[in-house]
Amino acid sequence: MSAGLRGSDRPLVELHDIALVDLDGVVYKGHEPVPHAASSLTRAREGGLALQFVTNNASREPETVAEQLTSLGIATRPDEVFTAAQAGAALLTTRLAPGARVLVVGGAGLHTAVRAAGYVVVESATDRPDAVIQGFAPTLGWADLAEAAYAVAGGAWFVATNLDFSLPTDRGYAPGNGALVGAVQAATGVRPDSAGKPEPTMYRLAVERTGARSPLVVGDRLDTDLAGARAAGYPGLHVLTGVSSARDAVLARPGERPDYLGADLRALTEAHPLPTRAEAWWACRGAGARVVDGALEVRGDGVDAARAACAAAWDAVDRGEALDADTVPALAVGSAREGASDG
Repeated sequence: MSAGLRGSDRPLVELHDIALVDLDGVVYKGHEPVPHAASSLTRAREGGLALQFVTNNASREPETVAEQLTSLGIATRPDEVFTAAQAGAALLTTRLAPGARVLVVGGAGLHTAVRAAGYVVVESATDRPDAVIQGFAPTLGWADLAEAAYAVAGGAWFVATNLDFSLPTDRGYAPGNGALVGAVQAATGVRPDSAGKPEPTMYRLAVERTGARSPLVVGDRLDTDLAGARAAGYPGLHVLTGVSSARDAVLARPGERPDYLGADLRALTEAHPLPTRAEAWWACRGAGARVVDGALEVRGDGVDAARAACAAAWDAVDRGEALDADTVPALAVGSAREGASDG
């Protein structure tokens, strides 16, 4: 797969049969909806696009997530939600037989998924678990992390549902599962196997369960959502409503680059112009960008300027030219500005 932007003169809903949509930072932030998310997903469904909400959050049951989405105006069934808890339980099955003992450090969703996979959930390292699986839950404390560390140090297989260091909330960014996993890793020296994004497992399982043939990954984080899309071999749409900014996309390494760039989920029902080169400039409709002596120059604004900047920067870097990151502007576009006050 090319590591450059793709173009389409047709809306993405006409090119794909399913969208694998991240939640935090894409559909909502904490309890607050992301602007345009509900209406855009409704229009996408009306255009024939199926949805699977694929989230690295392992703390809640699919039923609970579906209820929240429905309350935000996005009618959702539990089988349209695929969590890192379910992916983590699937990872356990690759090494553990049913009936094995597993110490679960996480929320109700993770406990349910592990039991549904046929394992015995234990509460202490003294129960001699065969594995420890850790996922985020806001109620986790020192005692939970210490129990995990004791079990891992005793030889239990260490599995993490995901390694996201931060978690978007309606107040800003809080420590995510990766930060809490890091405490156990620091105490034991053992790095866990991860089931969540950017590993491709979740995306591939979501596609398998639906029988989709042309999936599109939609996310806000380059290091998880879009890196996972690259790892799975699926095209990815980066929406600028969450963690990673347009500037981050310009500076992204090849394995984290998106295929499409959009201000928000309205990008699902829009065409995506392909930046083209005209002499030294990369042009995208009325915007343009070029790299001169390692410095990025940008003309225009909005998402087209960000697209042109990505094309110019990636082309320069891929040809071996140095790019001075200090010359890359913020490139705030669309909902990235609208949602700035949401926290």
